[in-house]
Amino acid sequence: MRFKDLPIQKKLMRYILLISGIVLLVTCGSYFVYEYFTFRETTMQKLSTIGKVIAANSTAALAFDNSADAEEILLALKTEPHIIAASLYNEKGQLFSTYPAGLPADKFPVRPTWDGYLFLHSNLEGFEPVIQGNKRLGTLYLRSDLKEMNERLRLFGIIATMVLAVSFLLAYSLSRILQKKISKPILDLASIAQMISGHHDYSVRATKSGNDEMGSLTDAFNQMLAQIDEQNKALNAFNQNLEQMVQERTLELETVNKELESFSYSISHDLRAPVRAIHGYMNIFSEEYGRQVDEEGKRLIQMILTNGYKMGRLIDDLLAFSKLGRKELLKTKVSMHEIVSGCWNELYKEEKDRNVEFMLKTLPEAYAERSTIQQVWINLISNALKYTKNKPVVVIEISGEEKSGEIVYSIKDNGSGFDMEYYSKLFGVFQRLHSQEEFEGTGVGLAIVQRVLEKHGGKIWAEGKVDEGAVFYFSLPAIKQ
Repeated sequence: MRFKDLPIQKKLMRYILLISGIVLLVTCGSYFVYEYFTFRETTMQKLSTIGKVIAANSTAALAFDNSADAEEILLALKTEPHIIAASLYNEKGQLFSTYPAGLPADKFPVRPTWDGYLFLHSNLEGFEPVIQGNKRLGTLYLRSDLKEMNERLRLFGIIATMVLAVSFLLAYSLSRILQKKISKPILDLASIAQMISGHHDYSVRATKSGNDEMGSLTDAFNQMLAQIDEQNKALNAFNQNLEQMVQERTLELETVNKELESFSYSISHDLRAPVRAIHGYMNIFSEEYGRQVDEEGKRLIQMILTNGYKMGRLIDDLLAFSKLGRKELLKTKVSMHEIVSGCWNELYKEEKDRNVEFMLKTLPEAYAERSTIQQVWINLISNALKYTKNKPVVVIEISGEEKSGEIVYSIKDNGSGFDMEYYSKLFGVFQRLHSQEEFEGTGVGLAIVQRVLEKHGGKIWAEGKVDEGAVFYFSLPAIKQ
């Protein structure tokens, strides 16, 4: 388990032991270094003192060239078990006497080289001058091993190890006792938080253990629980009222839908019948009495027939628009290229006398209801043909591409265009950007297109400039592979 995933008790324990261990190691290390250098200095001073004493006692033996007395003086070094070799050199630097007896001469320096003491090759070695008055009679050589220092350092290491072990044991025991006082309130909060998360009961409260930071945290935690509990109660009350409101609104919507159905039926039958009657009677009147009226009468008869035809179209468009909100879509994979080609061939039959350049580029397939998407293309292509009627050469370009999880189709024309300042009116019912005299229409076509695309999960937008044409874009969700 990674350290960050450990329980807080184990984290506190490890932190305490780590800090204690580092402090103890630094302390013991400092004492060890101090002891090491202090003992080296003490050993050197001790050997220097012994050298001065032996050198002072050896003046007579060197002055009278008495090697026997010199050996007897060196034998006094038996009381110093760590001195493993000693020798006297005469005034000429020649080996005069050695200790211990029988040690080969090659174990001693050939001649004195320096005055003083140095640590060399795990030994302490040095040369002490033998002086009488102002005259140097010879030199004393001493070599001491470092067993005493090594033994002392080894003993110090054992003691330090024991101290570390005991300290770690005490630190572990104390940390187990102390960390509970720190971790217990935190663990209590965590336990309550888990219980709240599991049972969603915000009425429980944490027990305050003191007036320290944990106590303040516990108070804040309890206040938060109290606020959540109050908000939950208010939310539950609101939900109950909301359910009642939804039921009431549902009943109202059902009533409105029934009224809309009745209205649609009324438009479909009650309004259509008078319009048909007006149109039929005017045709009969034109056939029977057309020769008896003057040109102004004929013009008026034609206006009545034309407006009756427009009224019929308007009723059809309104019915189509109202039905879109209630219609369920039956989506399938459809070929946009095939749909657009069919729509164009059907609409262009009435425009064959115009100079139209139609460019149909690659169109990705879509997942949509064929009939309603076909109506989208019919409305958009009809608009493109309608708003280019004043152009000597008409250019209409249709294309599509898939990008960012959706398919974007476009239809571009070089017609009259529109002013982007009035863009907000473009897709509204009965909202027109051109006069009826300039371009005929009911003002419902683009609203139907927008409603169809919204039900498919898409959207429509446009760009245009006056007398420079327009581009209409619409998007559909891409087909999931």
